[in-house]
Amino acid sequence: MAITVSRKENKFYPDSKRVITRFYMPGGDGRGEFIIKKVMALSEDEVKTIFTGVLRDFTHRHRNITKVFNKHFGNIVHILENLNIIPDSLSKEKRLLIGSYFSHEYSIESAAFFNPSIVEDPDQASLEDGEKRIIVSFRATGEGHISSIVFRSGIINKNNELIFKPINYFVEQPEIIRIPEYDKEQFLEKLEEMDIHKDIVDLVMARLGAKFTYNELQNSIHECVKDVKLSYSKKNVIQSIVWLAHASYEITFSLNNAISERVIFPVSDSEKNGIEDARFVRFTDYDGKIIYYATFTAYNGYAILPKIMETEDFYHFRVTPLLGKCAQNKGMALFPRMINGRYAMISRLDGYRNYIMYSDIIHEWQHAELLEEPEYPWEFVQIGNCGSPIETEKGWLLVTHGVGPMRKYCLGATLLDLQNPAKVIGKLDEPLLIPNDEEREGYVPNVVYSCGAIIHNNELIISYAMSDSASSFVSVSLDVLFAKLT
Repeated sequence: MAITVSRKENKFYPDSKRVITRFYMPGGDGRGEFIIKKVMALSEDEVKTIFTGVLRDFTHRHRNITKVFNKHFGNIVHILENLNIIPDSLSKEKRLLIGSYFSHEYSIESAAFFNPSIVEDPDQASLEDGEKRIIVSFRATGEGHISSIVFRSGIINKNNELIFKPINYFVEQPEIIRIPEYDKEQFLEKLEEMDIHKDIVDLVMARLGAKFTYNELQNSIHECVKDVKLSYSKKNVIQSIVWLAHASYEITFSLNNAISERVIFPVSDSEKNGIEDARFVRFTDYDGKIIYYATFTAYNGYAILPKIMETEDFYHFRVTPLLGKCAQNKGMALFPRMINGRYAMISRLDGYRNYIMYSDIIHEWQHAELLEEPEYPWEFVQIGNCGSPIETEKGWLLVTHGVGPMRKYCLGATLLDLQNPAKVIGKLDEPLLIPNDEEREGYVPNVVYSCGAIIHNNELIISYAMSDSASSFVSVSLDVLFAKLT
């Protein structure tokens, strides 16, 4: 007999009014020169009139649009220099107008708003008994199916109703900070895992110390290739080295931004086609320190790279690749604490079965053992996790997804031993959640999918996506669920 679940009224749909401003280069430098020459031919009065119109149309849509125009003007200074134009000789209005021609709006969630993850907010002050403040992350997708991470803040009240703060339509991107140092040994290991090991790698890395900066890497590459004609394959190796270096970075948001205004848009080349399916978890370190981690998939259009981000306050984030031969494929989810002195992770290493991995280093995963494989008809195609396991008195509660006939996705649940989570002590033989008639229609039909759940007031509350288009929540009594699992 199937378990009765309660669908919440909260629904999150794509909203095309949520826009950011991105750099826009319509063609190569030649087109850029053409545009700049046209602007340079305008009189100062014409420049002021046109720029006033731009401000009239866009200042109410962005908090500091002139700052963005100035930044984008800086991106094309080299074109001005090619035209023998001194940037500082231009009026402020002309510089900003030129910057506006190299800018465009991008609607971050116009296509889909899905694959949510839910965690306890770091701020739990000023709440009534039985309430919990939460942060929900979503995969927002816009034009070209480029995915980013966005957030919403809310409260689960004593009746387990979800109440979310109204959103502000201003959307802000963070300041990007490059990671200052790389570890040579780890860098070489990741290149080897990526099957990148031509002699040019040794030449580049030989010039670097055990720790090196991005600028030192660039200088080493320049010295190695300046007098050498590279073959096509060696050019690809150099590109891969730079690609891997770009994969690590830090970002920071202004303290003035509400959490619903923050968007983590692809930063590195490894993510240029999307930051996919972030699984956030509130992690308690061995010393009691709380860190929020999120494992996610970086996609550049032809390859995926598993990565991890960490934050303590949802303002400052550090992003790095996951290393090790077992840091492969999609759907990795970190346990919320160490187990027997080691980090633990659920993964889908081979694409269709769940594995458990342990490591002494959170960024490196070399070993995995099979945890569970498809067992019931509704999951014969594949199974995977739906976010990090949740610690309970009965065991580690792992929400799963299963894929069956007609590529229909359903949610299930598995219970793992608390001391030895490699041991399965219970598993639902029927789906916990099946897409209903409303949920089965969307960008990818017949799918319910989750990247995280939370326990509150003796209920499991699962955030979930409806056919890769929109998102909602469902709850189930823990007593009922454990009675089935045990």
